[in-house]
Amino acid sequence: MNVVISRLLLAQLIGKIQNIIPNKPPIPILCNLLLEAIDDQLIVSATDLTVSMRLFAEAKVIEEGSITLPARSFFQLIRELTVPQIKICTSGSEVAEITAGTSFFKIHGMRITEFPQIADLSNSPHFSLPSEKLKELILRTSFSAGTDDSRYIFNGVHLHICERIATFTATDGKRLAKISIPIEIDPTFQGSYVFPLKAVEEMAKMLDDSSEEASISLMPDKASLEFKELTLFTKLLAGQYPDIDAVIPKQSKISIPLHREELIALLRQVSLFTSDMSSPIRFHFTPGELKLHGASAELGEGSVVMPVNYDKEPFEVAFNPYYFLNILKHSKDETVTFSINDSFNPGLITDSTSALFVIMPMRTHDNVPEKPVFA
Repeated sequence: MNVVISRLLLAQLIGKIQNIIPNKPPIPILCNLLLEAIDDQLIVSATDLTVSMRLFAEAKVIEEGSITLPARSFFQLIRELTVPQIKICTSGSEVAEITAGTSFFKIHGMRITEFPQIADLSNSPHFSLPSEKLKELILRTSFSAGTDDSRYIFNGVHLHICERIATFTATDGKRLAKISIPIEIDPTFQGSYVFPLKAVEEMAKMLDDSSEEASISLMPDKASLEFKELTLFTKLLAGQYPDIDAVIPKQSKISIPLHREELIALLRQVSLFTSDMSSPIRFHFTPGELKLHGASAELGEGSVVMPVNYDKEPFEVAFNPYYFLNILKHSKDETVTFSINDSFNPGLITDSTSALFVIMPMRTHDNVPEKPVFA
């Protein structure tokens, strides 16, 4: 291999792929990047066996070839160099020679045959969305996914496609986020896919706020996202995603418009008086008023009040303030609608978009035990 490439471009691209490299790899080769010089491009790949990423950079390819190099050492070297261009040559199957102006370095790699193959999804069913829209769908659902849930299927974002509607859903059993969007795909196509959370987080980083198209390709056990010079590949979580529609309230006895920014500010204030992230905040509704109350033996207590358009009997319900705040932050509009039947069943938060958010009440000393969304 003999290739000349912009040092700044290479540093920027490798920086985007660094998070794929595992900290404690099950096999040593996963600490390495695969570099391939083909057709005036340098292709850089990384994988942790579940999530893989491949990036393409324009380069002057004098001689085609490939090599694997230790990712972090290679990135640190490229980042510290100051010349505009570098040359990468292979003097042997496992050694790369890097020339940067008058500087010269040799880096030892590993055998290319040890690097795991990355799946080709180029002929798989796919759909495209503007990058800004796909990023919004991901961010407005993934915050509700489990992070280390024993129910493995909850540690990801569920994508369901049916009748040209793509629905993204995430839940950790105590809160749920769901949003749908029409897509251009074969009207007979349908499927259910669960993306692992690490892949979803990397997808959000890949995408930007532009209208440029991003494409998702799908297979029963794997998927990919292609955007600009980056392609991400991921294995999908195996298992049956729960029937989320069963826990989404269809009708509610109580429906209250709430000023989103004001409620965010007041929840932040009163949550300072909770001892940890699992402590509840009491929502006490009376005609024309919402009172929020939090207390802990160590810190004391706090109460705040805001006006609301409510004219029914007083009632009280307790929620995790951090879960409620996250939902409000991922909602749109100046005003959201909070709907609920009683103090013991799921609450529903909606705005003017297709998104909906479900949150379970929490247990207090004078309340019934907290119930998860899914048993």
